[in-house]
Amino acid sequence: MAVAGVPAAAAVAAGVVLGGAAGAVLALALVASVPPLALFLAGRVALSALRARPVGEVEYPQLYRVVRELSKAARLPVPRIYVSPARQPSSLAIGHSRRAARVCCTEGLLQLLTADELRGVLGHELAHVRERDTVATSFCAGLTAAITSLASPAWLAPPGTRLNFLGAAADPGPADPGRADPGPADPGTAGPRANRLALPLVGPVAAALLQLSLSRGREYRADAVGATLAGDPLALARALRKIEARTVELPLALTGPHVSASPLMIVDPFTGEGLTRWFATHPPTTERVFRLEALAGYPR
Repeated sequence: MAVAGVPAAAAVAAGVVLGGAAGAVLALALVASVPPLALFLAGRVALSALRARPVGEVEYPQLYRVVRELSKAARLPVPRIYVSPARQPSSLAIGHSRRAARVCCTEGLLQLLTADELRGVLGHELAHVRERDTVATSFCAGLTAAITSLASPAWLAPPGTRLNFLGAAADPGPADPGRADPGPADPGTAGPRANRLALPLVGPVAAALLQLSLSRGREYRADAVGATLAGDPLALARALRKIEARTVELPLALTGPHVSASPLMIVDPFTGEGLTRWFATHPPTTERVFRLEALAGYPR
């Protein structure tokens, strides 16, 4: 994580300037606390923001069966499984080790994909776990969350507070008698106005961390390994097409927690327009599909 070296050195230098030796010691202590804090924040951001909850085998027997089969093929411990009520189809794997891995799927993903396509997506996530990509991405997501929390400190809100991807829900204002009740908020739609206004101030820093810390090659490798585990590269290719198409219809709001969790997701959750171009951490889906088709024997 060489990218973290520059801000760490800057923090120590600032401590020396402001407080001499005592300031340097305090700065070093703060810097030393960053890695474990970042790993802790990663899980909190990605799972709490999606309002994901752990599920059991009785509730999701098919999902557990596929994850268990793929875990056996990858020679991995079976990870804990979470499900989010978000409508946008997405999945992610997170964890500081193979034994601590957690896999999350959204309801939108489970409703959108066929059984073989879901198997390909889960293979991709377990490939990240097997290749230990989750350690790097979890650290990066947590570090970015710490930075973007300057724009949205709502992740510290007490339990029971309604959150939009860890941002406090915006006040809907007075009810309009001529408008239908929109129903419960979806954890992936509009974020708070203050968050949107503050993010441009810290956005460039967060974007630099994401782009410098993450290699797009990890996604290509996870696609290839995941397709091998699942046994069907074309199923994963179809799943990626479906996920991207639905993401265009239901893009996530550009909030701090969205940004920090985005590298963990299987497809970039943003539309790629305006400020969202800063935070591109995934290779183009078309190129990923082409490579999977080539893996299946299709000519390029």
